[in-house]
Amino acid sequence: MHGWIILDKPLGLGSTQGVSAVKRALRSGGYGKFKVGHGGTLDPLATGVLPIALGEATKLAGRMLDSDKVYDFTIRFGEQTDTLDGEGVVIATSGVRPTAAALTAVLPQFTGPIEQVPPAYSALKVDGERAYDLARAGEEVVLAKRAVTVFSLHTSPARGGGPSEGWWRGSAANEPHGEAPLHRSSSGPPPRTGEELEEATLTAHVSKGTYIRSLARDIALALGTVGHVTMLRRTKAGPFTLENAISLDKLHEGAMARDLEHLLLPLRAGLDDIPALPLTPDQAGLLRQGRVLSGIASDDGLCFAMLDDVPVALAEVQDGNVSVIRGFNL
Repeated sequence: MHGWIILDKPLGLGSTQGVSAVKRALRSGGYGKFKVGHGGTLDPLATGVLPIALGEATKLAGRMLDSDKVYDFTIRFGEQTDTLDGEGVVIATSGVRPTAAALTAVLPQFTGPIEQVPPAYSALKVDGERAYDLARAGEEVVLAKRAVTVFSLHTSPARGGGPSEGWWRGSAANEPHGEAPLHRSSSGPPPRTGEELEEATLTAHVSKGTYIRSLARDIALALGTVGHVTMLRRTKAGPFTLENAISLDKLHEGAMARDLEHLLLPLRAGLDDIPALPLTPDQAGLLRQGRVLSGIASDDGLCFAMLDDVPVALAEVQDGNVSVIRGFNL
């Protein structure tokens, strides 16, 4: 049991609870004890891809934390909360609503290298204390700007029960019973010029350390209003996508059937962006001893050292020399 289980994390479940669910599944399936860890925190109010590393794959969990991510998220305009999501208390309101054209025009400002201030309600530490603990205690939390990269940002379909096309929800001001008309961008014309948007769903491909809640806040401010996130779903984390993900029910079923190994992705699945380096048995033995291989004809950079189908190490090639970064006891 050395590899990855990719959870489609449900709403309300914390990342550490996801790890606990996998540990319970291993116990109930009679698999014994293995190291288990997650490859990137996902807020309880977010859903989607949560990589869980088992056994020797936990040695790669840190690398997964550094990987880029893709999120779908919905911004509701007109209210900002202290947590920047639907869980918090409203701290600012605005009667301004952007148009679809204004939203589209402002998105390039948030694409590429940008700086953002993380949410006060985050796991970042301030003088040794978690920012969210200080914020919940009523203290004012001021976090420094951080440099992140938004590789792409665009309006998108609302997934997870929403419309199947690109969409915006228009103003309910003139609609009976407060119901807002649904405007679909791919099956019909976009909202008319001047028509206000109550909310919009976007997709962002971002670097590590990017806070989607901060991104949503800043987009709303750039549009002359305020806003907060009402839906957040991670669709990709490093090499893993929703196509790889399983539900908690599927995890439980696999445990009861003692069939978890068929849900387990191989350890090398976390390194599919790194070229493999085939080894001879003698070379594999040297790397396992922590020795450096010399005279290897391979491009400089990271490699996945393999003896036949057995992972030996995550290694680095430099001027024909191969040194171990993470060795695997397999």
